[in-house]
Amino acid sequence: MTADNALPKPRTAWLIAVLLALLMLINFLDKVVIGLVAVPMSAELGLSATEFGLIGGALHWFFAVSAVVGGFMANRRPTRTLLLGMGLFWAVIQLPMLFATSLWAIVACRVLLGIGEGPASPVATHALYKWFPNDRRNLPVALLHAGSAMGLLVAGAMIPWVSLHYGWRSNFIILAVVGLAWCLLWWRLGQEGTLERLRASQLKGDQARVGYRKLLSDPSVVGNYLCHFAANWSLALTLTWVPSYLQVGLGIDPLQTGRIFVMFVVVTTPLSLLLAWLSQRLMRAGMPSRLARGVFVSLCLVLAGLLSASLILPGLSTAVRIAALTFSGGLALVMYSVGPAMLAEFTPALQRGGVLAIGNGIASLAGLAAPVVTGVLVQGAGAAHPSGYAQGFVVCGIVLVVAGVAGLVTLNPQRTALRLREAKPQPQPSVAAVSQTAN
Repeated sequence: MTADNALPKPRTAWLIAVLLALLMLINFLDKVVIGLVAVPMSAELGLSATEFGLIGGALHWFFAVSAVVGGFMANRRPTRTLLLGMGLFWAVIQLPMLFATSLWAIVACRVLLGIGEGPASPVATHALYKWFPNDRRNLPVALLHAGSAMGLLVAGAMIPWVSLHYGWRSNFIILAVVGLAWCLLWWRLGQEGTLERLRASQLKGDQARVGYRKLLSDPSVVGNYLCHFAANWSLALTLTWVPSYLQVGLGIDPLQTGRIFVMFVVVTTPLSLLLAWLSQRLMRAGMPSRLARGVFVSLCLVLAGLLSASLILPGLSTAVRIAALTFSGGLALVMYSVGPAMLAEFTPALQRGGVLAIGNGIASLAGLAAPVVTGVLVQGAGAAHPSGYAQGFVVCGIVLVVAGVAGLVTLNPQRTALRLREAKPQPQPSVAAVSQTAN
């Protein structure tokens, strides 16, 4: 078989992208379920707002460590096998939630789930990059994270209904079954990407490693990680506290809250896909990636932060508040597709899994902090008073704006690629090559 015949087929590449999007859908179902069962679970177990915030943040206690470990494993091990193992672990770890009755038992379940889910995004992204070249990566990765957003849609439609008719614990049985079904699909259809292996001769220069100190201290990497942290703060706040805000802060009933979550996804998913497509279109039209990716995503984060902070304003109608939440979340989501593509522009392929994982690990610290900080603010204002939630959204807005402004200054993938290329050690000629030249 020739190299040309062995090149990844577009149909197969997009099949892999769809399967990975389904994986991220399940990943988000696992994450958001706690937020959507917050009210009945807290009522049954007598949890305070601070205790629930502790549960909401527990997923991220060791998320960063497992993300980095998993990413570096992806540098050396087939992503197909790693993803199958993660999917199986997620499914099994849902089952103890059927019997957990204490705060710390639930915290333990969420901590273990976080350890299993930590590497999901960087390993799935790394797997996807083995099927698509640089100038075609925005849309596949946007689809990957659209799967995450679709998890919100499915969760919003399913979880409140299941909780109302069968009890909140029944959701965890469904999550386990769905996870096992995906594992069966991936076992039968999942494949390892061949793009980089087939182009190894052309990519030989890119395969040279760069010192991690030089790589991780580059302004583009630091700015990228900061923007990822901010986007994850927004996402963690949405998953953990927005359902409670809608029900308790704004007085919306549980089923209507689920419908609003569906609306949230119906708007944010196409918006994030459109923004990713627009960024990719600008890249393919010849615009420098500093503008098409760096400035683009930074401005999205600034606007998302302003919308989030606007929820502190008095006199806003419920519809306006929901619209601000929706568009703020949609604008922040674009970081999940454009951000990794920027890192992949200049990171050597042999180090890409680790670099993506470190960014995911740093971002997960926002997932740890955002639920707890917001929980303290909510409890301080009174659990039934919307001002505590609004203060949490202001903090989120500040984080987003600061990261967006930093991104405008730091994100310049082309400059970083040139800098790292100059830092790579020049390949030394082999003994055979030297002998042949001498002859």
